[in-house]
Amino acid sequence: MKRIGILGGTFDPPHQGHLIMAEFACSEMELDEVWFLPSHIPPHKQEAAVSAESRLSMVEKAVENNPRFKVCNAELTRKGTSYTVDTMKYLIDQYENHTFYFIIGGDMVEHLPKWNRIDELNSLVEFVGIKRPGYDWNPQMPVHQVEIPLIDISSSHIRRRLSSLKSVRYLVPESVNLYIKEHQLYADDSK
Repeated sequence: MKRIGILGGTFDPPHQGHLIMAEFACSEMELDEVWFLPSHIPPHKQEAAVSAESRLSMVEKAVENNPRFKVCNAELTRKGTSYTVDTMKYLIDQYENHTFYFIIGGDMVEHLPKWNRIDELNSLVEFVGIKRPGYDWNPQMPVHQVEIPLIDISSSHIRRRLSSLKSVRYLVPESVNLYIKEHQLYADDSK
């Protein structure tokens, strides 16, 4: 059985914090791979600032130099609202010889009980929570804990910097930075 971590998100844009989360989860949980899963329409967020195609391309560029990181476009091809339980059922059907670990930020741990069909989802995957300073660790369900260094980078902060024509060098992988510049993404973003 392959041990696969799933790191879902809007990735609008993907940044170094995402890569650090994935790397630490992969190492600490002894995972074979981490699959980055860009969401189509996340149920808890507003619509993405750029197209699904651009987000997918940026994630592909972000992970291209790590052989243990892959991109999974299952939610983008299925369209509609991305509920984790539906995605995981699909992946389990497609990859019967894999065990899945769903990686979430420490800030999401307290919200897990409110996720769509959480009992069913909890029977399908093991959760891995990335502990972040400033958030209490009081999971109401089983969650593996992985600690990472304090890295306070967010996609919304990056979008604000880009809309103000400020540098995001070192906040995102250089390949993502070049893609953003080449395609003139986020320049008019007011989010």
